[in-house]
Amino acid sequence: MDKALPYTYLPKIDSPADLRRLRVEELPEVCAELRRKIIEVLAVNPGHLGSSLGAVELTVALHYVFDTPDDLIVWDVGHQAYSHKILTGRRDRFDTNRQLGGLKPFPSPEESPYDTFACGHASNSISAALGMAVAHSLDERETRKPHTVAVIGDGSMSGGLAFEGMNNVSESPSDLLIVLNDNDMSIDRAVGGMKQYLQHLHTSRAYNKLRFGLARLLMRCGLLTPRRRAGLIRLSNALKSALWRSPNVFEGMNIRYFGPADGHDVVELVRILREIKEMRGPKLLHLHTQKGHGYAPAEAEATVWHAPGRFDVESGQILGTTGEKDTPPRFQDVFGETLVELARADRRIVGVTPAMPTGSSVSLLMKALPGRAFDVGIAEGHAVTFSAGMAKEGLLPFCAIYSSFAQRAYDNIIHDAALLDLPVTLCLDRAGLVGQDGPTHHGAFDLAALRPVPNVTIASPYDECELRRLMYTAARREKGVFVIRYPRGSGRLTDWRCALEEIPAGKGRCIKDGDAPVCVLSLGPLGNTAADAIARYESLHPGVRVAHYDLRFLKPLDETLLRSIAEKHRCVVTVEDGVRQGGMGSAVLEWAADQGLGVRIVRLGLPDNFVEHGTPEELYRLTGLDAESICRRLESETAAEAANPNP
Repeated sequence: MDKALPYTYLPKIDSPADLRRLRVEELPEVCAELRRKIIEVLAVNPGHLGSSLGAVELTVALHYVFDTPDDLIVWDVGHQAYSHKILTGRRDRFDTNRQLGGLKPFPSPEESPYDTFACGHASNSISAALGMAVAHSLDERETRKPHTVAVIGDGSMSGGLAFEGMNNVSESPSDLLIVLNDNDMSIDRAVGGMKQYLQHLHTSRAYNKLRFGLARLLMRCGLLTPRRRAGLIRLSNALKSALWRSPNVFEGMNIRYFGPADGHDVVELVRILREIKEMRGPKLLHLHTQKGHGYAPAEAEATVWHAPGRFDVESGQILGTTGEKDTPPRFQDVFGETLVELARADRRIVGVTPAMPTGSSVSLLMKALPGRAFDVGIAEGHAVTFSAGMAKEGLLPFCAIYSSFAQRAYDNIIHDAALLDLPVTLCLDRAGLVGQDGPTHHGAFDLAALRPVPNVTIASPYDECELRRLMYTAARREKGVFVIRYPRGSGRLTDWRCALEEIPAGKGRCIKDGDAPVCVLSLGPLGNTAADAIARYESLHPGVRVAHYDLRFLKPLDETLLRSIAEKHRCVVTVEDGVRQGGMGSAVLEWAADQGLGVRIVRLGLPDNFVEHGTPEELYRLTGLDAESICRRLESETAAEAANPNP
């Protein structure tokens, strides 16, 4: 930790009320204590480090100035909010953050009244906060209207929803305060025109003070009505543009702009927030902060320290990254290296990702073939439509998006890619249960959501070699959206650099033959767990052979394989790591019903509820998708078949 930080003992702060009893001069010490707590806990219980370190002073200032929880703070990208959790009654449980049964990974109204809205995905804070502010403005029973603050940052301003919210702000009756926590980052370095714009945006502190003073005087005199105030803002915006020749997009939307200010000067932040707190109408405070502030290793490599895993506090060494050659690679790295290989062989191939070049390994293509890979910022819908536009004119885009984030691009997938039957390859990383990031990040819904869409092929690889072959297959077709979904983390193969071979669309395979009445049909890497379950079952029942089939493609279905399975087995246990309703098992069940087949389909998948956070191993066990649970299900279904044999 930065030893230059001041640190002395302060009374234990368990709530913002405790914080507000301190003198403003003591707040820097509170910030140092919070930063120390975050670093020490995350060193042994990993989480989102860099973003929370960068927002400590902002968090302290907000809770010091505003009367939370009566006043409402809406966080955008909840990994900024660890100091918020500590200050709002969760200090003693903070070491359980992201653990099964512990604190939730992101702010949640289910956990605390200080958490006003869900914020696992980016760019929703302005819209949500505006809705909340309007709701209170229309409540005639309230004698005191709460202040409402939206805290947006970590590149979230590039998301389209943020602009949709801002567009509506000036037309809605609210005094919403938007705090732009500008650290020039998302997970990787922020990109695009908004980044460039914010780097040069500024306004004069003297000008803001003069304007605020004049506005207060006119309001006291009864001369500043809401209509006149809007006109005055437009006039001041025009004067500033003429004098400084620097148009302000926020004030162009009639949102009063203040800043930029130093987001790490907590005393100055308190002063600014107190000045603008009672101003009428929407306003935006622009802060410059540093991701990882206060911890030298995180300051130096913000991307690495976004969520570094376990680390040694004193040395700054990240633990558990051996890099040994016999360690299976992550699926994302197999994707990234194969993408480079394919792109070198075909000039039409390009890579696209919405703010996740490192997380998806599109960064490998950026490094190998600059100009052939595009980071479009936090803009999943745009990423898909941008890819569709390139495909329309002859390119073969591979668009890599985290599965849960792709939900935000559903309309774009249907309307802009599938409707035109364009050869866009959607590579859905983090499919299935991702672990400690919880329900906002689980890739649970992609199979069920995309299965009904025409002109879409959906595949999931059993292992790393299958991923390479599916990518090669996608690169060889001339039309149609091709979806490849794969999980977070590593597979099981160390020798994964197989030859690239095409897999016929809709062609499954037999992993292991067997003559037992019950067989297993799996989709994707969870098939490896199913294979473990079969091995466990057979070890308990010598002489029994359970067949295992890898469907490979959810769409189109391999009807030939399915018919063969139905002829050989009386019961098919389907295994998938998507929601059970509407997924692979449902597709097989529907097909069997349409064909009039009497085979019994038992569907194993994610339940009809949002799965909590925990390690992937804990969550797969919790949802009955670990090897032991699948083995027990084979036991029960085999017993059921024995008790009710078909004639």
